[in-house]
Amino acid sequence: MTLSIELEEALARILAALPAPLRETVSLTEANGRFVLEPVVSPIHLPPFDNSAMDGYAVRAQDVQAAKANSPVRLRLVGRVVAGQVFPNEVGPGACVRLFTGSPIPKGADSVVMQEDTRTEPDKPGEILVLDAVRPWENVRFRGEDARLGSTLLSQGQGLTAGSLSLLAAAGVQQVVVGRQPRIGLISTGSELRESGQPLEPGQIYESNRIGLAALMRNAGGRPAIFPLVTDTLEATERAITKAFQECDFVVTTGGASVGELDFIRSAFSNLGGEIDFWKVAMKPGRPFLFGRLNNRLLFGLPGNPVSALVTFLLLVRPAMLRAQGAKELELATTIGVLAEETSNPGPRRHFARVIMDGQGKVSLSGSQASHLLGSFAAANGLLDMPPKSSLPAGHPVRVLRWDI
Repeated sequence: MTLSIELEEALARILAALPAPLRETVSLTEANGRFVLEPVVSPIHLPPFDNSAMDGYAVRAQDVQAAKANSPVRLRLVGRVVAGQVFPNEVGPGACVRLFTGSPIPKGADSVVMQEDTRTEPDKPGEILVLDAVRPWENVRFRGEDARLGSTLLSQGQGLTAGSLSLLAAAGVQQVVVGRQPRIGLISTGSELRESGQPLEPGQIYESNRIGLAALMRNAGGRPAIFPLVTDTLEATERAITKAFQECDFVVTTGGASVGELDFIRSAFSNLGGEIDFWKVAMKPGRPFLFGRLNNRLLFGLPGNPVSALVTFLLLVRPAMLRAQGAKELELATTIGVLAEETSNPGPRRHFARVIMDGQGKVSLSGSQASHLLGSFAAANGLLDMPPKSSLPAGHPVRVLRWDI
């Protein structure tokens, strides 16, 4: 009898089998969601010069220390600098320069008085009345305060997001070296399966695994290739797997990986020269999970039950996809919540229960936990890792695995 291995061992064996990420250079406009394979350093100081944090006037702080609303300090207006221009002279004693947000700080000035703390007199356009004192370097954005020339903007394995892409663009970076996104073949087996929209004969069902898995793959940076449905014969299974391995980096199958006489994934894969690393993981849902290698490419044999397929993908295939792209962080995001009700796992296997976490952090089961029921997965926004033969009371703090954040 084949023994089930623990989830952590299964994942470690999968990650150890992965080849090194393939490199490619892409523009920032194509880089969202990718992972950098080498550190990205700043080619400039950011910002590249001291500049004004607001609309106002560049001054020498010592000139306006006595300024008050009822006894303003009068300064000579000697220039005006919009963003993108530079004041050519130096600000001397008793002088000021009109600035706008982002304008470079002129030589001689060490502070900016915001516009709201000044006023003018119609008959004296060349003078500004300052109504409040400023400290040295108040309202000034300093050269390099966001990033210094040569400093690391992104470390190896870090994901590219809207924030990090904006940072790179601000530093003048045009391209990044990232891991190539894997092409993943998706095969569903079962003579009872039909495509959506086709009429159903007695005993037939619509296939749903490929559409759900493809969505999760895209969210993790994969490029799914959906193959036609495969009937339950050894010959059809071998043909499908052969074609998928010819075209894809990974192959993910659903169904046909258990012990039934019509489960042909293992035998078909072995007949093609594939090496099975392990089969069966001690978890619920998703025990009949198969992992193997063929010509340096990987096979993930997922269960046919829809929820089992989705859960095993999240816990075992998704991390492999991310590592193949060079990602450093592989785990699902976790959120701390509190059980809204007593929750138990009386079974002998670790159970990843489908749960709903509300906006106040209360965690409840999303419905029936049977592995063929998609409704409770559709309603869920997380998984709760329950040890075997365990029970947790209402109010107990728990970690919820999230795939939606």
